[in-house]
Order: sequence, then C-alpha cells, then structure tokens
Amino acid sequence: MKLPYEAFLLRVFIGESDRFNGHPLDEMIVKEARKRGMAGATVIRGFLGFGANSRIHTSKILRLSEDLPVIVEIVDEEEKIEAFIPELDKMIGEGLITLEKVRVIAYRHNSK
Repeated sequence: MKLPYEAFLLRVFIGESDRFNGHPLDEMIVKEARKRGMAGATVIRGFLGFGANSRIHTSKILRLSEDLPVIVEIVDEEEKIEAFIPELDKMIGEGLITLEKVRVIAYRHNSK
C-alpha cells in the first residue's frame, strides 16, 4: 500500500477500561480499521492523564488505576479516515477524537 505524501492522523483518546459490545474498545477500533483496509493503527497506553471529568488516572504504585489513558492512532488518506469517523462515533461513549493533516515521509513494509 502506498500512502499519499499528505495524509491524515486520527487520534482517539479513551480509557483502557472502555468497552464496545463487551470487548476492549481499543481492540475493537484497531480491528475495525484493519477490516476497512486502513494503512495501520497503533495503541499507546499512557501512565498519567485526565479527561473531561478531570479525574487523574495514574500508574503510580501507591494509587493503582485500572483505567489508564489510551490513545489509538491511525494514519491514512483523508477519504478513508473521514469514512471511519461515523463508525467511531457509534463506538465511543466517552473520549476525544482529533484529526490533523500530516506529511508522510516513509511508509514501508518488510517484503518477507
């Protein structure tokens, strides 16, 4: 797959305890992106953060949290990202979705 020089970065900010149809939301987002043939997705787990309700979520030992922040990042062409947003809207009950234009420098895969 070849990405255009200019693409879009979709970021979804959720909590690791968030679910969709009984399954972890981050996994469901990644599986749906793959099913749609998107270029790729990465899930990043944070160790400290807060959201709209201003409650701190942390991984510190003295204050264990079972709902650490999670970011799902997807880079692809504008049309695929825009088509995916309505599905995300159905999946996400609480969180933040952002979109920004990015410049793709390289997108390579191992040919093995």
